[in-house]
This record gives sequence, structure tokens and C-alpha cells, in this order.
Amino acid sequence: MKRREFLAATMGYAGALLARAEETIPATTLTLPPLPYAENALEPYISARTMGFHYGKHHKTYVDNLNKFIAGTALEKLPLEEVIKETASDMSKVAVFNNAAQTWNHTFFWNGMKPGGGGKPGGDLLGQIEKAFGDFAGFKKTFVETGLAQFGSGWVWLVMEGGALKVVKTANADTPLVHGQKPLLTCDVWEHAYYLDYQNRRKDFVEMFVDHLANWEFAAAQL
Repeated sequence: MKRREFLAATMGYAGALLARAEETIPATTLTLPPLPYAENALEPYISARTMGFHYGKHHKTYVDNLNKFIAGTALEKLPLEEVIKETASDMSKVAVFNNAAQTWNHTFFWNGMKPGGGGKPGGDLLGQIEKAFGDFAGFKKTFVETGLAQFGSGWVWLVMEGGALKVVKTANADTPLVHGQKPLLTCDVWEHAYYLDYQNRRKDFVEMFVDHLANWEFAAAQL
């Protein structure tokens, strides 16, 4: 997916305009972006029931809350990514940051999966992975262990930082966007992402993500 397409998916019509470097549409026009596949398309790895709750309720609530919190403020004139960056260090705006970042994180997560995905990528991305982690098996081990090391709710990410790939974790709504890192791929390790299908088996969920759902074409496009 090209950057223009991701911006459009992330911010709807506003993202499409931003990608063409035209006028900024207020963030209050945000709507829940459509999934890039049907809710049952990731079965048997992620059930339609989980997607119904995760996308249709959790993600939608973040979008709705964000629109409510920024209505009538200067933030409503900013693109979503700028809302995130502007509020990241402002404790008086923690609710805005949480909902803005979770809106962005979830859209990135959905686009980072696809039916028939997973396995080993190719091309330059594989070369970068092998350079950073020794081989693809080393990457998978690091990614899974980092996902398990995140205590409580959060995310595990493959990012580019300083010209090299890294695996990092963030808690709650935190995102690499505010840490000088470029996200390539993420797996949601909040319990609501996997508990209906995997119960307390987070390791199985993250391994499944790498083996069967990771959209490496999307990750490569972020480079």
C-alpha cells in the first residue's frame, strides 16, 4: 500500500486530500476507516466475532471519542498524525492523545494483516531483517518475545530507526510516531485483540500473526 493509500485509509477523505498536498480537512471529519477485507477474512486465525468487537466497537469508540474531545478546539484543524504529536507530552490532553493514537494504531494494525499473509518477506525488507536480526527466525523470536514482555496492554512493532530495523514495544496507546521511529508493522497485544480466540495464550497469537497474517507488502511499502 502506497503512503497516499494508507493516509486515505487512516484519515478517510481528509487523508486523501492530505496525500495530494491540498487543503487540510478538520480531524472532526474522521470516520471509522473501512477494513481492507471482510470481518471474516482472517479466519480461522482471527474470528469474525473478535473483529466485530475489536473493529466495530473498540476502534469505533476511539474515533467517536476523538471527534468529541477535539470538537471546537484548535486540534480539529490538524491532521490525525499532528494531533498525536501535539498532545503526546501534554498531560492535560492525555484523553485526546489516547484516542487519537489508538485510532491511528488500529488502522495501521488492520492494514498490516491480510488473508494468506505471514511467512518470510522478500526483497529489500528481508535483507534489512537479516541485517538487523541475523535471519528471519531471529526476527520472529525477537518479535514474539517482545510482545510477551509487554506487561499489560500495548503493542509490539517492527520499526525503522536510525537507518536500522528494530523491534520495540509500547504500552497502552503509545506509538512509535512520537519516538522518532518509523513503524513498518505492528501486532496489537491488548487482551481484547485475542482473548475470545486465544484466551490467555498471547504467545500463540503473536506467533500466528507472524506465521499467517503479517502483510509484508504493506510493511515494505512503509520503507
